[in-house]
Amino acid sequence: MSTTIQKIDNDMSHLADHARALIAATADAAEEHVKEARDRLAAALDSGKNLTTRFRDHATARTRACDLAVHRNPYQAIGIAIGLGALLGYLAVRECSNGRH
Repeated sequence: MSTTIQKIDNDMSHLADHARALIAATADAAEEHVKEARDRLAAALDSGKNLTTRFRDHATARTRACDLAVHRNPYQAIGIAIGLGALLGYLAVRECSNGRH
C-alpha cells in the first residue's frame, strides 16, 4: 500500500475513532435530538466504512489489472509512456513559449 493511501486510511481511522468517542460520550444524554444525531452519525460511520472498503478493493483490482497488462505488453506500455511524455513535454514547452509559466 502506498504512503498516500496509508495516510488517508490513518486519517479515516482517526476520524472514525473520534466519532465513536463522541457517540460514547453522549450515550447518557436523554434528549431525543441527541439520540437522533447519534444514530445518524453511527449510520454515516458504517456507510463510510463500507464505501472505503469498496473503494480500496476496486483500486486494488484496477492496479493488478494494469500491472498484468504492462507485463503482458511491455513494449506497448513503453511506447505509450514515451508518447505521453513527449506530448506533455510539447505542451509544457508550448505554454512556456507563449509566456505562461
